[in-house]
Amino acid sequence: MIAELGSAFALGLAGAGHCLGMCGGIAAALQLGGVKSAGMTLAYHGGRIASYTALGAALGFAAGSIDIAAWTMALRYLAGILLIAMGLYIADWWRVLTWLERGGAILWRPVQHWSSALLPLRHWYQAIALGLCWGLMPCGLIYSSLAWAATAQDAGESALMMLFFGLGTLPAMLATSFGAGAVQSALRRKGLKVTLGLLLMVSGCWTVYLTAAHAQHSAHTMQHDTPMDHSQHH
Repeated sequence: MIAELGSAFALGLAGAGHCLGMCGGIAAALQLGGVKSAGMTLAYHGGRIASYTALGAALGFAAGSIDIAAWTMALRYLAGILLIAMGLYIADWWRVLTWLERGGAILWRPVQHWSSALLPLRHWYQAIALGLCWGLMPCGLIYSSLAWAATAQDAGESALMMLFFGLGTLPAMLATSFGAGAVQSALRRKGLKVTLGLLLMVSGCWTVYLTAAHAQHSAHTMQHDTPMDHSQHH
């Protein structure tokens, strides 16, 4: 589980450039100076990460409710494939996840309409509500991370994976909110993105290999565990 949490955090950190483009503007707009706006910013990010965590728990519970060996095996393969796809996406080598964003835009429209009614923010609970809404935005990185977290097939583990993903996005988002240009520049460096992308791809390949090896071992065991022929009893 530690490896999965590390991958989830690295995924959030590696997606810094994407995060800044998708929702960095709203994060920057919330920081208008003064203690009150700082509290608003932190409340917004708290709501955003809470939405990732809650969605991860829901999907993990749903995936775990199906107790079929073939389903579990398919989810493990999916986890590996998604890690590879996310690594390619983050390294800017293949933007395969953009189709998820196009599909999610349809679902996002009513949420966006409702969230716009929260602006301008006057209270901390409005900032939390806005963050909860923003967690549903059409982002291929978020959607694929949720699908990957669901492969844990456990509400608690999936929630933890998405919590660490959200924490990984914080450096970039807080740097935008509080004007830390040096941090933003460091997180946007091509070398960092490629390195983290490669690590995710290696992790994905390893996951696929382990799943295939487990499937082969299970099939081999089943062949040798077949009941003895009836004639052997006489």
